[in-house]
Amino acid sequence: MVDHPTPEQALRVLAVIASPSSDSTTGRMVDEVVSHLAQRGVETRLLDLRQDPVPLFAGEDAEPTAAVRSLRRTAAWADVFILGTPDYHGAPSGLLKNLLDHLWRELGGKLIAVVVSSNEKGLTVQDHVRTAIRQCYGWSLPYGVGATPQEVGSSGPIASPRIAERLAMMARDLAVYGSLLRDQRTLDTAHPGTPSASGFMARLRPDQPGDSSTEPVA
Repeated sequence: MVDHPTPEQALRVLAVIASPSSDSTTGRMVDEVVSHLAQRGVETRLLDLRQDPVPLFAGEDAEPTAAVRSLRRTAAWADVFILGTPDYHGAPSGLLKNLLDHLWRELGGKLIAVVVSSNEKGLTVQDHVRTAIRQCYGWSLPYGVGATPQEVGSSGPIASPRIAERLAMMARDLAVYGSLLRDQRTLDTAHPGTPSASGFMARLRPDQPGDSSTEPVA
């Protein structure tokens, strides 16, 4: 069974850096949001896919490795996700897509934010990721943050005041709306329930991995 948090517990956020670059603008943006969340008393964990790569998804019927089982436990722990990716030709990194393939059950009913390192605004990438989030039955913030390497900078404070402000706003919104959704999801999954009583979470229970009856219908 998943250890459902009570409303009194700190919000739990898993921040993902899905960039293969050793000098990652994506990582700087994710770290900035995490820093603001820590100031709000939010509990955060960082998953840096440069250091902790995830095995290639081999289908629903494949036996999960120890690394994948550990990843799923961490994802089940989280109430909120920050997904950071570079913009590769208008699409997210393969690292992020592979992660989402592994974790769709654990994303159900949770709030997810997207940050993108892009030479433009990364809007197409944000749309790609939001589509995947919706198919996983997750909630996405209605905006993301896209920035160029020049706007972020390589060290020190975020170079662009506008980007710095949006990243701070994202942290605030994740803390506020993430808590609201966490509390309702906890109520909906506390008992099996029915769709009329517990909404879609009655079918998409995060403590039933591998149960084909919980698979969302596209």
